[in-house]
Amino acid sequence: MCGELNRLSGTLNHTMVNPMRIPYALCVALALPAFPLAAQEGPSFDCSKAQSSAEELVCADADLAALDRLIAARYAAALEAARNLDFGAEEAEGNLKAYQRGWIKGRDDCWKADDLRACVEYEYQRREAELVTQFILEEPTGTTFWQCQGNPANEVITMYFDTALPSIRFERGDSIDTGMLSETASGSRYDGSFGRYIWIKGDEATYREPDPDGTEMTCTVAN
Repeated sequence: MCGELNRLSGTLNHTMVNPMRIPYALCVALALPAFPLAAQEGPSFDCSKAQSSAEELVCADADLAALDRLIAARYAAALEAARNLDFGAEEAEGNLKAYQRGWIKGRDDCWKADDLRACVEYEYQRREAELVTQFILEEPTGTTFWQCQGNPANEVITMYFDTALPSIRFERGDSIDTGMLSETASGSRYDGSFGRYIWIKGDEATYREPDPDGTEMTCTVAN
């Protein structure tokens, strides 16, 4: 579909894959549903076949139904991008479908939470952040190149996205990860998977590698 897709490689997993640099213009086109969201009031699935308390709640809640439609559109865009990979497309598509099924199961497990609605809403927002950051389905609001431990070759790249849960895309070597903004007394901290985080204070940041490494590094904005 586009020359930039030739640069995509690797297979998906839930948090770490080879970096995917998908052109923003393509991603916007892919992310658009085939019909106006406003024209549909219910969720993307058939409410007569709702199989969990979470799905029943989504069917009864217009705001959650809108979130469900949004995730359906994001997921469709991500699938299209995975299918157009020059390398590993079949595996990437299979992994994406598997993780989507896992996410649905996690959403349905919200029946265990004290606040069912809050849990379901969070699961939708978290999934949107994952899909947007992993496939760059929106234009990032900014990108920072970090030089860690004073070594230009020791680089961490962060891209920021204005999703419902403010999110970040980590690029570190051959891996990517999604991080969410956390509440802190100072600075901006984004927590990723397996203990990974970056705590930003101006032009400096503390970056922690994911487990089992767990190494913390001092990083500065690269000039």
